[in-house]
Amino acid sequence: MQDYYLKISRAEDLKHKWERRLYRFFEMLPALLSLGTLLMAVTASFLFPAGAALFIMAFVIYWLLRNIYLTFHLQTGYRRMKEHMNTDWLSKVKSRKDWRDIYHLVVIPTYKEPLDVLRESMLALKNSDYPKDNMIVVLAIEETEGKQGRKKAALMLKEFEKDFFHFFITEHPKELKGEISGKGSNETWALRQVKKEIIDVARIPYKDIIVSSFDADTTVFPKYFSCLTYHYLTSENPLRSSFQPIPLFLNNIWSAPAISRVFAFSTTFWYLINQARPEKLVTFSSHSMSFQALVDVDFKQTNVVSDDSRIFWQCFLKYDGNYKVQPLYYPVSMDANVAPSVRRTLLQIYKQQKRWAYGVADIPYFLFGFFKNKNIPLGKKISLGWELIEGHWSWASAPILIFALGWMPLVFGGDSFSQSLLSYNLPRFTSGVLTISMLGLLGTIYLSLVILPPRPLEYGKRKTAVLVLQWFLLPFSMIFFSLPALEAQTRLMLGKYMGFWSTPKFRSRPKA
Repeated sequence: MQDYYLKISRAEDLKHKWERRLYRFFEMLPALLSLGTLLMAVTASFLFPAGAALFIMAFVIYWLLRNIYLTFHLQTGYRRMKEHMNTDWLSKVKSRKDWRDIYHLVVIPTYKEPLDVLRESMLALKNSDYPKDNMIVVLAIEETEGKQGRKKAALMLKEFEKDFFHFFITEHPKELKGEISGKGSNETWALRQVKKEIIDVARIPYKDIIVSSFDADTTVFPKYFSCLTYHYLTSENPLRSSFQPIPLFLNNIWSAPAISRVFAFSTTFWYLINQARPEKLVTFSSHSMSFQALVDVDFKQTNVVSDDSRIFWQCFLKYDGNYKVQPLYYPVSMDANVAPSVRRTLLQIYKQQKRWAYGVADIPYFLFGFFKNKNIPLGKKISLGWELIEGHWSWASAPILIFALGWMPLVFGGDSFSQSLLSYNLPRFTSGVLTISMLGLLGTIYLSLVILPPRPLEYGKRKTAVLVLQWFLLPFSMIFFSLPALEAQTRLMLGKYMGFWSTPKFRSRPKA
C-alpha cells in the first residue's frame, strides 16, 4: 500500500526502523527549535551579552514588521467579511442551473454540551436561508455520555426532525481499537453511518454533497450555506478544495471575563488575518469540504487530536499537493472559553490552547509525507512547511523572547557590558519599538468593538469601557499563549502523546 503514510499518527505506527527514526526526529524538531532558541538566548546573555542584545534588537524589529504585515491583512479580511455578509448569496446561487443538485451534510459531534447550546446551534441551521430539503443534519453523540447524551439527542430529534431532509442520530461506540476518543473519531463514525444509511440508499452522488464539520456550539449566520454553495459551484476544482469560514468566538462574549475575551478576540483576529493569505491557509475548527474527498482518503483519521487540520494534510498528500483551502469571508460564531470562575476559566483556556497547539503534531506528519511523496512540487512543500513550522515556533518562543528574556543581557552581561553604549541603548530601543507596535493595538481595539454582537440589556455602557481596558492584558495573554504551546511541543518531543480534551461549555456569567 503506497499511501500507508496517510493514516499514521506517530512514529510507532511505522514498521521500518529507519522510517520510525526519521518520523521520531520530525516529532522532536519543533521543540528543539523553540526550546533551543530560548536556551541560546539565555546562554548568550551570560557568555555573549553584546551578541544577545543585537539579536534581541533585530528580533524586535522583525516582530514590528511582522505586526504591520499582519495588521494590513486583518483590515483586508474584515472589509471582505463585511462585503460577504451584505451579499445576497441565495440569488447568486439560484442563477445557476445546477444549484438544486447540491446537498449539505452537517455533522455536529457532541459530548456533554448543555441542551441550550445544542438547541441554539440547531435553530441557526433551521433559520439559515438555504432550502432545508437539501440538508442532512447529523447529531453525533458519544456512548460514553450514556443516558444523558441519548436523552438530549431524542429531544433534538423530536424538535427538529421535520425541519430537514434528514435529521440523523449516531452514537459513537467507546474504546474502539486504535482510536483516540474525541471529535475526529466520533465524526468519522457518523460519516460512515450516514453514508451507509442515507447517502448510498438515496444514491446521491458524492460530488454533489458538501460536508460541514461543526463544533457543537457553532451557530451559522443566515447566509452561510448559500455563500458556501456559490463558492463550491464556482470553484475551479471543488473536489480538491476545503472551504474555511471565519470563526468568531462571540456567542457568549458579553458574559465572559476579560481574559477570556482577550483570548477569544485574539484567536478570531488571527484567523481573520489568515483568510487574507489563502496560500497559507489550513482548515481549522468549523470548515466544509466535498464528501468525495472524504471518501477518497477513507474519512478523517481516528487516532489524532487535531483532526480539523489533519484532514487538510491528508488530502494534500493524497492528491499530490493538488489540494487547497479556499477562504470563505463569511463568519460562523462559537463560544469564548468560559467556566464558572475566573480561575477555572484560565485553566480551561490553558487546556484548550494546549490542544490547539498540539496541532504541532502535523509537522512530523507532513514532513514525513513530503519525504514519501515525490510528486508534490518543491515550492509548495517549502511554502506550506515554512508557514506551519515558523508559526508554531513563534507561538511558543516569540512572546517569551520579547517580554521575558529581552532584558537578560542587562542583568547577566557583567560590568563590561553594563558600561557599554549598547547596554544603555538596548532598553530604550526595545521599549520604543514595542511602543510603536502597541500603537497598532488601537485598530485592533476598534475592530473588537465593531464586530461585537448587540449589547444585552443587562449590560450598561460602562461595559464597553471595560472592553477597551481589557487589552492591557495582552502582554500577559501572549506569554500565557506560549506556555501551553511549549508544553505541547515538549510532550511531542518526549513521546508523551496527548489525548483529546473536550472544552466544557458554560454560558452563565462567571464569578469574579
